[in-house]
Amino acid sequence: MKKLIIATRKSALAMWQSEFIKSQIEAKHGISVKLSGHKTKGDVILDTPLAKIGGKGLFTKELEEKMLARDAHIAVHSLKDVPVEFPEGLILAAISKREDPRDAFVSEKFSALNELPKGAKVGTTSLRRRMQILIMRPDLEIISLRGNVNTRLKKLKDGEFDAIILAVAGLKRLNLDKEVKFVKPFEFDELIPAMGQGALGIEAIDEAQILGIIDFLNDQNSVIETTIERDFVLALNGGCQVPIGINAHVEGKNVKVRAIVGLPDGSKFLRDEREISATDYKKFGAEFAAEFVAKGAREILCEAEKMVENGL
Repeated sequence: MKKLIIATRKSALAMWQSEFIKSQIEAKHGISVKLSGHKTKGDVILDTPLAKIGGKGLFTKELEEKMLARDAHIAVHSLKDVPVEFPEGLILAAISKREDPRDAFVSEKFSALNELPKGAKVGTTSLRRRMQILIMRPDLEIISLRGNVNTRLKKLKDGEFDAIILAVAGLKRLNLDKEVKFVKPFEFDELIPAMGQGALGIEAIDEAQILGIIDFLNDQNSVIETTIERDFVLALNGGCQVPIGINAHVEGKNVKVRAIVGLPDGSKFLRDEREISATDYKKFGAEFAAEFVAKGAREILCEAEKMVENGL
């Protein structure tokens, strides 16, 4: 193959991620790699919460259509935005080395969540973040915040919010963590990240030649961690927009796994953690989900869906 085409969203973060993978492939194989930029439905509809317009697949569908039409060979995604199931003919072919997977408290006026005054306005679109912030601070006002990272930071700087919640990885990749006065990452025990957060997922046409080109991008620790996380979500039928936090972190020969499911307002939730041998990663995600199901996780998530349908 003389030229490889990457389908990508046009946001600054998506372009950074695709340029990064482009440079890796060109350095490894010496072939020409072209970026093909596209707007997805999730990029266009910015005045409605994701949960009401279809969830995370909104950021991948158009790119998948380009690959299925043979107009592109691979697509680079933030793995947290990638659904757990794929159209026939496409697969999750590689998972890159992970950046810091944590969420961050971001503010121009306040140094940490516990410094916010009662009734302060906090911006996030994520039901997962909303739930966990309200568990810690039920007195805050959580307001939907859509748009790319730069747009969200501008709204913060313009005074529309007292604080916003963003992924540490996106801030670091765009060198924006120095643009705001206060950026404080949450520890895993405070706010559990989304599945795959911090990793790049390379979706590809399921053909040997293409897969052979990108196989070197796989990072073993990232594969272990995100396999557990994605299997957990898949077993809970959590591909839709419901509040699920799941993080696996390799520590030596073991993996520390933390998970939470609950209602968007934080009034009801299940949270647990386990430490397992890294050799057990292929089966543990589904097993851990089964423990949550036995405690009523599916009923909670059904209730969460109804809350979303009714506008929270």
